[in-house]
Amino acid sequence: MLLFLTGPLANMPGAVLSAVVFLVGVELIDVKGMRKIWAQRRPEFWVALITAVVVVFVGVEQGILLAMALSLMEHVRRSYRSQNVVLAPDKMGGWRAVPVATPEQLRPGLLVYRFAHTMYYANAQQLSEQVADLVNGAEPPLAWFCIEASAVADVDFSAAATLREIHGILTGQGIRLVFADVVDLVKAELDRYALTDLIGKDAFYATVSDVVSAYDQKSAGSEARP
Repeated sequence: MLLFLTGPLANMPGAVLSAVVFLVGVELIDVKGMRKIWAQRRPEFWVALITAVVVVFVGVEQGILLAMALSLMEHVRRSYRSQNVVLAPDKMGGWRAVPVATPEQLRPGLLVYRFAHTMYYANAQQLSEQVADLVNGAEPPLAWFCIEASAVADVDFSAAATLREIHGILTGQGIRLVFADVVDLVKAELDRYALTDLIGKDAFYATVSDVVSAYDQKSAGSEARP
């Protein structure tokens, strides 16, 4: 139509063209999809609704820019207070995730803390506060504190400084800091920040199972020692 029928289109009344554009716009309104977003992800529903209102009353370009800004703000909001958990033993001999507010130790003296997001400046304080709360409230007192890092895809400079502080605090209390499930990219970053040498290369384990096995062996050796 646009390539070959521009002449006839130019002769159409403005009201007819407006009706065509209106009908096309109506087809773009996905009420069913909006209801699904409302039921499953409320923050994204509000982003979509606000964007639609801006597109209608202000303009398409402004609506797109606002949608990008709101989406980034929502991402930062979720990462700022990530849903971290503590791994606790289950009845089958494995472990389950429990809230940080009600932690359980995987072994007496061993607590495994799963950080569920990339470590960066926005959530570095959350990391520090939660580790401090878990250590101070541990009963019995901790011997090992493990950070399970399978969900960590990056560690920025601020987060690295926080990890350095955490290591110093734990070491001062006689608690060993260890890591499990660290991806290769993050491991390379920790090397670059000189954290691997500080914490110890032997403090990095492939899985939580390896951490538990090493802790059990150390505990058994301590008990056997006269």
